[in-house]
Amino acid sequence: MDVSYQQFIDRKSQLGGQHGFDPVWMPDFLFDFQRHLVEWALRQGRSAIYADCGMGKTPMQLVIAQNVVRHTNKRVLILTPLAVSYQTLKEAEKFGIEVERGQDGKFSPSAKIVITNYQQLHKYDASDFVMVVCDEASAIKSADGKTTAAVTEFMRQVPNRLLCTATPAPNDFHELGTSSEALGGLGCRDMLGRFFKQDTAKDHRGWGRSKYRLKGHAEEPFWKWVCSWARSCRKPSDLGFDDGDFVLPGLEESEIVLQCNNPRPGQMFVTPPKTMADHQYERRNTITERCESAAEEVAGHDGYSLVWCHLNGEADLAEKLIPGALQVSGSMSDEQKEERLLAFSAGELKTLVLKPKIGCWGLNWQHCHHQVMFPSDSFEQYYQAVRRSWRFGQENKVLIKIITTEGGRGVLENLKRKSARADRMFNLLTRFMGDAVNIERTKYGSQIQRIPQWLS
Repeated sequence: MDVSYQQFIDRKSQLGGQHGFDPVWMPDFLFDFQRHLVEWALRQGRSAIYADCGMGKTPMQLVIAQNVVRHTNKRVLILTPLAVSYQTLKEAEKFGIEVERGQDGKFSPSAKIVITNYQQLHKYDASDFVMVVCDEASAIKSADGKTTAAVTEFMRQVPNRLLCTATPAPNDFHELGTSSEALGGLGCRDMLGRFFKQDTAKDHRGWGRSKYRLKGHAEEPFWKWVCSWARSCRKPSDLGFDDGDFVLPGLEESEIVLQCNNPRPGQMFVTPPKTMADHQYERRNTITERCESAAEEVAGHDGYSLVWCHLNGEADLAEKLIPGALQVSGSMSDEQKEERLLAFSAGELKTLVLKPKIGCWGLNWQHCHHQVMFPSDSFEQYYQAVRRSWRFGQENKVLIKIITTEGGRGVLENLKRKSARADRMFNLLTRFMGDAVNIERTKYGSQIQRIPQWLS
């Protein structure tokens, strides 16, 4: 099909215009800090809320969606990870907000707020909606590339946009760039060109990917720019409000290091792994020992337990060794995954075995305060997994048992170092949030460019 150059540009362009407005409805059930964030997001029109787990992102996004419906009399689409849509529906019913769960791209003509999973987005038409809300937006980049691209492309065609997540990855500034681009602001490549420089050596501060680091003079302007379209808080006092009931219980993290007595082929003795291949071999060669240890930990706990795995072999064996445990695997249909995730949420299942990339976003499991995990180098996955239980509303001290081998010794310390980076990132966001910073947003493709006569 022949496509004109202008049509090509229109396809790539962001939908321009100012779409913020003053709130038309502000319910009493919102806390003061939540009301502040809702008002700010509505006036922005396109924004991101980085609020920690248990801070009430669901009621906030529901109120924002309802305001958009009342202001425009048009439809809003809420996207969530698997099983989270059911939680949102319960919250909506609790707060008296009408929300309909879309099925296979279909919804009733009277529906004003439609909710569905990210995996179902390709079945919907952007022209049916005036706003898109991405719940647990960090989960997008952990999905396959096709899903990530589809979400970004869908959002470009919708005037109002909101991203909600607990924390962007502290060592991946690309996520902030792609978030800005999805909101219609500075693109990821433009962000890198303005604030970062390429560096072949690994950044000594641990910021960004090893290929890029912040320019020496650009750190403060960068965070001011982020604060022009995003708000962040780990507790209400970050926004100048009283913390009140938002106090976390205790968290006890412990590392269980197993002795590995299986030397690699061609070796007489067990030696510490040095290469990535060595680490992968040790992980696969110690599945039995680690799963047996996980089973012992679960057996010694009287209550609900989560077991986080990364390999299929780990999940299969853990499910087999732990009485009554069920796993959620990637080979299951979305319906089967949701069924087991919801069963654990309802307390019908005592022990759930799953991978972080499947279930570490958005689910509220305060009824569980015991987790056993085989760690990876991903701080974001670790953080999100822990926060399924360690969140506001949890009444017990949360126990985290990290099972590893001699070759993986120190993984907890490495995760704590990454946690310190995340703390620094949030401190910088909080520091500049109060500044009145207005960064002009470029509207790509909003004007027809005139070609000089001498070129034509």
